[in-house]
Amino acid sequence: MFELVVTSAKGLDELLQTELQQLCPERSTKLKPGQVLLQGDLADAYRICLHSRLANRVLLKLAHGRVDQAEDLYRIADSVKWSEHFDVHHTFMIDFIGTNRTINNSQFGALKIKDAIVDQFNSYLGKRPSVSKINADIRIQARFWREELNIYLDMSGKSLHQRHYRQDAGKAPLKEHLASAMLMRSGWAANMDAPLYDPMCGSGTIVIEAALMAANIPAGHNRKVWGFSKWRQHDETQWQQIVQQAEANITTVTTDIVANDIDSRVINVAKSNARLAGVEDYIQFSCADAVQFVPPVKSAGYLVSNPPYGERLSEITALLPLFDELGLHLKRHFQQWKLSLLTSNRELFRQLKLSAKKEYQLMNGKLECQLVNYDMNTRNSEIRDSQPLNSDFANRLGKNIQRSKKWLKSQNTDCYRIYDADLPEYNVAIDCYADWVVVQEYAAPKDVPDNKARQRIHQILAALPRIMSCDPEKVVLKVREQQKGKDQYQKLAQRHEYLEVHENGARFQVNLRDYLDTGLFLDHRITRQLVQQRAKDKHVLNLFAYTGSVSVHAALGKAASVTTVDMSHTYIDWAKRNFQLNRLSGSQYQFIQADCTTWLADHQAKYDLIFIDPPSFSNSKRMDNTWDVQRDYVQLLTQAKACLKPGGEIIFSNNLRRFKLDEEAIKSLGLHIQDWTQKTLPDDFKRNPKIHHCWLLTDAN
Repeated sequence: MFELVVTSAKGLDELLQTELQQLCPERSTKLKPGQVLLQGDLADAYRICLHSRLANRVLLKLAHGRVDQAEDLYRIADSVKWSEHFDVHHTFMIDFIGTNRTINNSQFGALKIKDAIVDQFNSYLGKRPSVSKINADIRIQARFWREELNIYLDMSGKSLHQRHYRQDAGKAPLKEHLASAMLMRSGWAANMDAPLYDPMCGSGTIVIEAALMAANIPAGHNRKVWGFSKWRQHDETQWQQIVQQAEANITTVTTDIVANDIDSRVINVAKSNARLAGVEDYIQFSCADAVQFVPPVKSAGYLVSNPPYGERLSEITALLPLFDELGLHLKRHFQQWKLSLLTSNRELFRQLKLSAKKEYQLMNGKLECQLVNYDMNTRNSEIRDSQPLNSDFANRLGKNIQRSKKWLKSQNTDCYRIYDADLPEYNVAIDCYADWVVVQEYAAPKDVPDNKARQRIHQILAALPRIMSCDPEKVVLKVREQQKGKDQYQKLAQRHEYLEVHENGARFQVNLRDYLDTGLFLDHRITRQLVQQRAKDKHVLNLFAYTGSVSVHAALGKAASVTTVDMSHTYIDWAKRNFQLNRLSGSQYQFIQADCTTWLADHQAKYDLIFIDPPSFSNSKRMDNTWDVQRDYVQLLTQAKACLKPGGEIIFSNNLRRFKLDEEAIKSLGLHIQDWTQKTLPDDFKRNPKIHHCWLLTDAN
């Protein structure tokens, strides 16, 4: 008899214990988190390896001992007679799991056990086996917990969840043993005469596992190499008897198993995988929209699926309407069915408007998921009138849209703010860029639970397409919170998708996904107009220029010259593209990539109009020092004044809400002060009067 440990993914251990009790009915089992322990003979180990649909590994204990110091690892490993388990010409590898204060490095632990093995072979035979980290003949696993070390032979070799039929797993692969667990938790595995349907099958893992179950094909039937294949105590005769007995029990499948996906390429992958698994003839494949397709079956059955759940918030905007439609489709066409759906975003399932019967916590790799079961009974099949998810928010946004229509007629722009945290509990800003909508979610207060904040943003995203008559695919979500250090400039994505918008005769490129900001500060719309109106025949300097929108307006205002300075290569290139978009070219337009704080100190040229809109804080690696606008603005304006022509003007702006202008210090520079904050505040930003500060500083000499 051997001590066996059978491991599985978190959340599957109870199912695994039930499965092992069926495979080895004469053995008692003990449940531990992520594993089941039992005493069994070689035949038991073989049957588990071949048949288990839930196990990751089958481990056979070789040694056990207490570890008080590093040399105890060597001593325990050396207690095993390794030549009884594999030959010197076989390769091996060590998996070491666990650490404590004495052994705080798993690689060190594996090294000590490896040394004991090779030293023992070298002592007896004068030769040593080789270590191989890829396709080793023998795999040893050491499991270390507290002071206890157990050393095992890994009978499985590669993880048993790998069935060897998936050549292409698709974008979001579902592990095979998790698919089997879903089928068991759904109830279908105990009622396999009922139809099974996966409306979003992807690479087909769920339906393939279902077909293997229905045909009674062992989970390991396609596996050619096992962890015991080169084990010296392996009994090939006994193994073949178990395999032959299992093959004799394989049957044909008469159950309706239907797989559907909207992507024809993915369906071809699923068909190929089913062919390799030997079950292609048992599955009906369809390529259609899941919210329209109804499987051609005669009775209610089980719908088991792993629908998309959006790992990034930006993906959720397109998924919410999908789940809304799916919920209606299920109510209309799947009465009396049983549903079992996997997600890592439980809030998405609220769009289905169904009452859950049972939920299970599972792990898909490292991703925490919930498997949610529903009965499509009379209550769940009832279709209620579609209502906005929150009437207060929907009503406010609807009123804002109506109010803005008249205002927009007087504005020459297609980018503006439509909602600005009007309701505190729905703390977002909503901006329109042509036919796109950007939702900026401000970080929730600490007293608002994460799940509540997430629920609210889902309500907003679900309501937007309906209220604003916009394409859900053109709704972009961003989370805005206080940024520090390098996070200020960090990219959110790498799509490089640019949209053209217009404003008061100018055209600009905006990027709605890749950065926290879009490339155009909408609250400075009036400020840019004022620059354009004052720029004719003047030499204009734009510091901290970002994407050069102020520079474009100055050039369109027929400035004699425009110099654009920013520290970022990306933004300087963006500014150049904005000039090209407006057909502005010539040597009078200069673009300089530099740290404005140091460049200005050494600059000698003179300007009629200087625009300065610095960040509140910065500690970019490109800067020699940190920047704090409240601390450093007087020095900056002193340097700017030195570059100002007599009678020249400085437009100084910043968005630090608590900023205080030292008027005496500014007047001492010989500058006259006009507060332009209210003057430069557009109507669509009236709810947020501290969105920026702005002053016109004029040379008083």
